[in-house]
Amino acid sequence: MTMNVARTGLWMSAGQWPHGTAERRDTAQELAELGYGMVWLGGATADLELPAAVLEATEHLCVGTGILNIWTEPVDLLADTYGMLEKAHPGRLLLGIGAGHARAVEAMTGRRYSSPLNAVVSYLDALDAVGIPQSARVLAALGPRMLGLAARRSAGAHPYLVTPEHTGRAREILGPGAFLAPEQKVVLEADSDRARGIARAALSPYLDLPHYTNNLRRLGFTDADLTAGGSDRLVDALVAWGDMETVRARLDEHRAAGANHVAVQLLTGGRDLPREQWRALATGLDLRPAAVAGAPSGAAG
Repeated sequence: MTMNVARTGLWMSAGQWPHGTAERRDTAQELAELGYGMVWLGGATADLELPAAVLEATEHLCVGTGILNIWTEPVDLLADTYGMLEKAHPGRLLLGIGAGHARAVEAMTGRRYSSPLNAVVSYLDALDAVGIPQSARVLAALGPRMLGLAARRSAGAHPYLVTPEHTGRAREILGPGAFLAPEQKVVLEADSDRARGIARAALSPYLDLPHYTNNLRRLGFTDADLTAGGSDRLVDALVAWGDMETVRARLDEHRAAGANHVAVQLLTGGRDLPREQWRALATGLDLRPAAVAGAPSGAAG
């Protein structure tokens, strides 16, 4: 399988999407018409109902899951639904897979969370056994060992809550041929107090999760940076806020560091779909519906 997607996509929580079939169709078509080549669905599940709706509503928009939790998503169900969607919409679905976070996993499953790397290896073995190809999956990889696994056992990596510096380190570990699609948070707001307030509200839940805080410490941030929603230094490193020139510069930093594709998560401080910001970003980045960038063989780009 080979996927071709534009260099810029959108990352959206599955919970942000409308529930009605017609509303989902209209939303997917709007994103495609604005020129986004890919939409990443946070909180997607192995039944792939939402990815199916997005794929069926559009001709070229690609979908990535960000992230399927290995502890809660049955391999057999994933294989069945992936197989049907791949047959109907070949080369347009990329399965982002990850180990989740200990506290949430134990609360949801009642199982002890241990050895996430080994658990991901076992899940990938199961995906191999049911015929889901390596080219159809990427890993939620942050640390060196998980990035190394992503290079060996998948099309590449979809790191979340990272900086361009991390993108550069990830590229070194993944090698030149793997797909690398970091998520980048964006606030289209020039007022520093308001922008950082929106950013902190979004960042705060992640700053109590060891996978993220350990990675941020590897990047040189300290405990002082990780308190009270994050220091200005941390907020500014993780969230591109300001005018379109500032946002473009941050996306270009990721690309210069080795990203094939950047998944933009637009933050507004509200719960409604940020349609105005979608349009502003598409215009500011000069997106075109037909513009695609070739990906490495077997990956998206």
